[in-house]
Amino acid sequence: MRYRIAEGVDLKEQGQESFLVSLRPLRMVRLNTALLVLLHQMDSDWYTPQSDIESRALETLAKRGLLIRQWPVLEPSVQQPTVSIIIPVKDRAEDLRNCLNSLHKLSYPQDHLDIIVVDDGSKDETPEVAKELGARLLSSGAVGGGPALARNTGARAATGEILAFIDSDCTASEEWLNELLPVFVEKQVAAVGGWVDGMHKDTALDCYEAVMSSLNLGTRELSGEAGDDTFYLPSCNLLVRKDAFLAAGCFRTELQVGEDVDLTWRLRDAGWKIVYLPRGKVFHAHRSRLWPFMKRRFEYGTSEGILQQLHPVRGKKMLVPTMLAIILLSMTASLIFQSLMPVMLAAVFFFADTVWNKRKMNNQALNFPWTMIVSARFRALGSLGYYIGYHLLRYYLLPALVAAMLYPPLMILLVVALSGVGYVDFRVRKAQLPLLWYYQFYILEQASYGAGVFWGCLKMKDFSTYRLDLNGANFTA
Repeated sequence: MRYRIAEGVDLKEQGQESFLVSLRPLRMVRLNTALLVLLHQMDSDWYTPQSDIESRALETLAKRGLLIRQWPVLEPSVQQPTVSIIIPVKDRAEDLRNCLNSLHKLSYPQDHLDIIVVDDGSKDETPEVAKELGARLLSSGAVGGGPALARNTGARAATGEILAFIDSDCTASEEWLNELLPVFVEKQVAAVGGWVDGMHKDTALDCYEAVMSSLNLGTRELSGEAGDDTFYLPSCNLLVRKDAFLAAGCFRTELQVGEDVDLTWRLRDAGWKIVYLPRGKVFHAHRSRLWPFMKRRFEYGTSEGILQQLHPVRGKKMLVPTMLAIILLSMTASLIFQSLMPVMLAAVFFFADTVWNKRKMNNQALNFPWTMIVSARFRALGSLGYYIGYHLLRYYLLPALVAAMLYPPLMILLVVALSGVGYVDFRVRKAQLPLLWYYQFYILEQASYGAGVFWGCLKMKDFSTYRLDLNGANFTA
């Protein structure tokens, strides 16, 4: 693993003090002498840590977005592990054909691959397709036992050091394995996931799913170890060390959805690290009709209740700076009560917050111009508004609509939340469809998912998944 200072991040030295400063978002990290020496070596080239202490320090900075990583390239035959590719399938003969054909085109040594198709009681020609295209065919031992059971069956019979899970309605890019496997050079990594793209772009819904599906984790590299956050990896593009997978107890077969969330959380709880890279692409045939799309989002939502019971420490957490929260509440009150007085109060608090942050920077001998501080605080306020708004839409859209019908001024707040949060996602995800079509799918997704969460919690008689842990803090962002 090699590291470099990220774009937009500067190394600043003021007298006896040294800082690593990010401009977007605006934040600073004070450096000790040893770390300063390391970072100076990254001014013009990549740096490889020389000890575990250096690795941990640089990885911490990378997680905060201040450094970027460069994963190593595997040396042919020397470092390339054996891989068992496991495909659970039921009644998807043509999809399976496409999937297997893509695997035969992988730019990875075929003699290092063990391709396993686990049939879950198909009544069509799925088994014949698997045999025709040279895959090892296994039976899950059930009819419709579910993907988790089928994947476990394949994993126990696998001969590879690494298990590579892909779904039958997916195809792999030629560099799929080459781009993800280097992560396993880091011994602490148990699992790595890659980019999930849409297979089709024929309809507006195809274009929406290509970037907004919960299987697509976005363009930023992510990682997680032991902790209480909710980062996970989807199973349709998932590579796992076989020994770690078996030691964790495999997938829970009683879970029909959310089994990948549960597995990757258990790996993290066991002390392993999981990594997401925005590459190593597979193409997924998303649901291209409206009702199946909504039904699937509803099903995903139902998993939250049981996942909360299985992993009670992984609740929803949000960092809420006190001053920014007061400003946002004042602006919200202005919309609801249609009064200018709360806006004036918000302006006063925003001015005080900006002055406080400017003084804090000056005390560190970081004399940023006022325009930069004001811009940074606006972005921080917008970020807080986005995350609170997204949580509202994800879990409370239907109740909010009922409340707005009973008290019409709330409709203004709801429209602002939908417009603002939705547009941020539209721009960040770079959705390639007309904005009005996008908003239609976006609203249906949030409503379907939220209804699924409620139904799942009702069945479990446990609504703790709705609990939101707010941690106040003051910071420069």
